[in-house]
Amino acid sequence: MSDLINPRLVLLDQDLGNTTEDVIRELANTVHTEGRAENADALAADALAREAKNATGIPGGIGIPHCRSEAVTQATLVMARLHPPVDFGAKDGPADILFFIAAPAGADQAHLKLLSKLARSLMKKPFVASLREAESPERVVELVDDALGLGAPADAAPTDEKATDSVGAAAGSTAAAAAVAGPNAVAQDNASRDAASQGAGEGGPRKLVAVTACPTGIAHTYMAADSLKNTADEMGVDLQVETQGSGGATRLDPSVIRNAEAVIFATDVDVRERSRFAGLPYIASAVKRGIDEPREMIDEALAAADNPDAKRVSGDQSNASQTSDATEGWGTRIRKAVMTGVSYMIPFVAAGGLLMALSFIIGDPIAVAQQADTILTTSSLGNLGDVSLGMYIAAVLFKIGNLSMSLLVPALAAYIAYGLADRPGIAPGFTVGLVANFMGAGFIGGIVGGLLAGLCAYWLTLPRLPRWLGSLMPVVIIPLLATLFAGGLMFFLIGGPIALFMEWLTSLLTGMTGASAIALGAVLGLMMCSDLGGPINKVAYSFAAAGLGAATVANTAPQEIMATVMAAGMVPPLGLALASTVLGRKYFTEQERENGKASWLLGASFISEGAIPFAAADPLRVLPASMLGGVVTGAMTMALGVTSAAPHGGIWVFLVIGNFLGFIAAILVGTVVTAVTVIAFKHIGNARKRVAEATVSEPAPVNA
Repeated sequence: MSDLINPRLVLLDQDLGNTTEDVIRELANTVHTEGRAENADALAADALAREAKNATGIPGGIGIPHCRSEAVTQATLVMARLHPPVDFGAKDGPADILFFIAAPAGADQAHLKLLSKLARSLMKKPFVASLREAESPERVVELVDDALGLGAPADAAPTDEKATDSVGAAAGSTAAAAAVAGPNAVAQDNASRDAASQGAGEGGPRKLVAVTACPTGIAHTYMAADSLKNTADEMGVDLQVETQGSGGATRLDPSVIRNAEAVIFATDVDVRERSRFAGLPYIASAVKRGIDEPREMIDEALAAADNPDAKRVSGDQSNASQTSDATEGWGTRIRKAVMTGVSYMIPFVAAGGLLMALSFIIGDPIAVAQQADTILTTSSLGNLGDVSLGMYIAAVLFKIGNLSMSLLVPALAAYIAYGLADRPGIAPGFTVGLVANFMGAGFIGGIVGGLLAGLCAYWLTLPRLPRWLGSLMPVVIIPLLATLFAGGLMFFLIGGPIALFMEWLTSLLTGMTGASAIALGAVLGLMMCSDLGGPINKVAYSFAAAGLGAATVANTAPQEIMATVMAAGMVPPLGLALASTVLGRKYFTEQERENGKASWLLGASFISEGAIPFAAADPLRVLPASMLGGVVTGAMTMALGVTSAAPHGGIWVFLVIGNFLGFIAAILVGTVVTAVTVIAFKHIGNARKRVAEATVSEPAPVNA
């Protein structure tokens, strides 16, 4: 018997409400009551966010609401037979049979495969009919176990693993296809049959390939695959499908791809290694269309195969742009590319920042920050000299972390370019990121440079070239020209204005030293939080650090400025950590929530870059909220007369901070202001929809 479901998780002929939200909340409560979820509201929010991406109803009166959630402690199925039925977005009407699939965020592969098997079983008419006729919860559990291959053979899914998981298995019966496509599948479209049969003489049937993928990779991925395969069998078309889901990918053989006439992409996420299909005509749509309109998609693919002007997959195009339909705008493509860059950049932030924070804990924070290079050039593990072992290890950790952090901007730029132009964009992206670092442009320069490099590389892939020249394009010509274009623009046009702007800001800061202390603190706090480690931030920090040596017992103003800059620089990562992990989790993606956990330590260590992933993903909300928190913290720090004799270290240098309680109070207030403001902005801006879209765009968890 499966541990996914038991009779207490079966709700027969019950009224669970009149709306999708009502039903999902009742199903989430059932999971929570059974002790398989820590928080019913959090589970319901994750399921509703998944539902917002596209409806989970399928033809035949079936709904499959599902999600992965951190609230779930054990993979769970809840089966409900609704009375009255509720609309879950299927074209043929409301659903009376529901399976709520609640998977933990880190569900194991065995459970994911079982969940996928169940989703595929729902494509079979006899199985669904048995569910409607079941008289008891125990009978439903028995049917589900049979479908999962855990019970005695019944009228459900086959137990053979290969037959169940292979899209090309005998599961594609006419009855199953009729259940998927509804009444229209019974009265077959003769025109479709004729079109499919065209060219299927001595050479056999028409040959197509397809890829299906959905955000959670549990249900729709496999149901769309079966729907397309079953319908293709009816039409006399040889269709092979690759499922890119949580249970693993059924990777297509290269020879199958070579012999195909066209490819169907029924996906809501980026297609892995899409360049394998280079040169094939293609059609693309959401994964749910593969379930609802398989016949139409196959007809369109066959028409594209016969059309010499049909759009074709380019081996050099980005995954993000290729998976999009032709109607996808450049704004969406650029947003997806930036998200790709951010997702690849996050490990540099986490590893580098945490190593630096660890070094502050092990050694003297002030000495580590100021003397790491000197220690590492004059000492070694075998010859420490006057340096203690702890200090030497701290210097090593600091330097490794510092070098890792120095790759943030190049990695961001490189993978933004990769998101737009695939592998040919990586080299120019890394180069322009290094140029942005050299010019002092910070992560904003990295974003701009990465977009320039990626767009240039993408446009260079568009011309149809002779084979001898085309083979040189992705490895030689495109990287060369895109690097020259983006790097040249950074040097000749973008870097100059940034340098002038920085010089102007430095002069402005110097002139404000005699102004009101509170006003100066507010301005410094604003600058520290405006670009999170970029040129404006660096100007404010350099201004404070450079003046620290002039501090005396009688003149503590330089130390007050240093404390102000440090406190304000700690606020963005702390504020985003508070917002994403405690106060407003529903407004942040799972990846952002994970990054928020690391941001607690990064913020406490005065590493403002810990907030960069949040700002790069949603700058119009995150940056203003951070700046407001920085203004409040800066003004409070100056007003309370807080001083710092250390140029770095965050809370770890508390021994050299004057009025430490005031320092903490200012940081706490700024952190709360930032968190509350960013949540308010996201609420007003309907960020829950953005969370759903961003989750689809994130390429790092490829099976999600």
